[in-house]
Amino acid sequence: MSKKIKHILVIRLSAMGDVAMTVPVLGALVQQHPKVKVTVLTRPFFAPFFRSLSNVEVYPVDLKGKHKGVLGLFKLSKELRKLKVHAVADLHNVIRTNILKIFLSGKPFIQIKKGRKEKNDLIIGKFFKPLKTTHQRYADVFGKLGLKIDLSTPNFPDNVKLNGKLESLMGDLTKKKIGIAPFAAHESKMYPLDLMEEVIANLSKEYHIILFGGGKKEIEVLNSMENKFENVVNVAGNLSLNEELDLISNLDVMLSMDSGNGHIAALLGVKTVTIWGVTHPYAGFAPFNQPEDYALLSDRIKFPEIPTSVYGNKFPESYKEATRSITPQRIINKIENLI
Repeated sequence: MSKKIKHILVIRLSAMGDVAMTVPVLGALVQQHPKVKVTVLTRPFFAPFFRSLSNVEVYPVDLKGKHKGVLGLFKLSKELRKLKVHAVADLHNVIRTNILKIFLSGKPFIQIKKGRKEKNDLIIGKFFKPLKTTHQRYADVFGKLGLKIDLSTPNFPDNVKLNGKLESLMGDLTKKKIGIAPFAAHESKMYPLDLMEEVIANLSKEYHIILFGGGKKEIEVLNSMENKFENVVNVAGNLSLNEELDLISNLDVMLSMDSGNGHIAALLGVKTVTIWGVTHPYAGFAPFNQPEDYALLSDRIKFPEIPTSVYGNKFPESYKEATRSITPQRIINKIENLI
C-alpha cells in the first residue's frame, strides 16, 4: 500500500496540545519517507506548529463558518477531494471525522485507536502501568498505511534568531532563560499560584523568567507576578503563535502543567519539566522525548486515586489541590539540575 501513497491527508482538528503532539510524528514521517507529501487538516491558528516541516502543508478548516455542521463537512469533503490525496490518517477520530470518512469513501481512511478501555481501566484502578503514548498511537496510524515510523531518533528545529522585539523580552543575555506556563484547562491540573510565586521568587534571583498564558484573567495574574519580581516578564496576550514559538525555541527550560505549552516546548526540543495533578503520564500524554523524571508527580500515597481522569475534568473535591504535595523546592531543584 505504501508505494501507492504519495500524498496523505492528516486530520487533527483540536486541541492545542493534541495538535502539537502530531508535529514530531509528522517530522519523523517526512524524514523517514521523504517522497511522501502531507496535508494537515486543522484549525488555521495551529498552522505555525508545522512551519519547520518539509513536504507538509496545512489546509485550514473553518468549523464555525463554511465547514460547520454536516452540510459544511460535505462542502469540506469536496474541497479535500480536489487535493487528490491517496489516503487519510485520522488522528482525531471524533464525530466530525467519522462523517468525513463517509464523504471521503473510496480512499484508505485509517483512524487512531485511542485505547479508551485501557485508559478507563487505568482511571478506575484496575492496573497502574504506562499505556502506549499518544505519539506512538499517531505513528501506528501511519504504520497501518504501510509507512512505519521510528520515533526514537528525533530531529528538532534550530533555535530561531530573534528579532528586536523578541530579543528585548529575553532580558539579560548572560542569564539562563526559564519559561513558566502556570495554567491549564482545569484547576486540578494546576500548581497552586501561591506556591508558584515561591518558585518564581526563588528562580528569578538568578535566572530570567518568561511567563506564558492566555485569556484575560490569566494575563492579569501573570502581570501581577511580573510586577512583583525582578527578571520576570509576562508575554501572554502580546505575541502571535509564531512569535511564541520563536521565543520558546530559545529557552533553556520550560516549566509547564500537563497542558499545551509543555507539548509546544517539547516539539521544539526544549527541556520540559511538567507538573501533574489528578492526571498522570501513564495515560500517554507526556511531552515528546522528555525523560520520565522531568515529570513531577503529586503524591499517590496521599492521593491514591490518581489518575482520577484522563483530562483532569473529574476528581474528588479533596484532590483539587493534589499538586500542593509537590514542594516548591522540589521544582526549583529539578530546574536547577537541568539548566
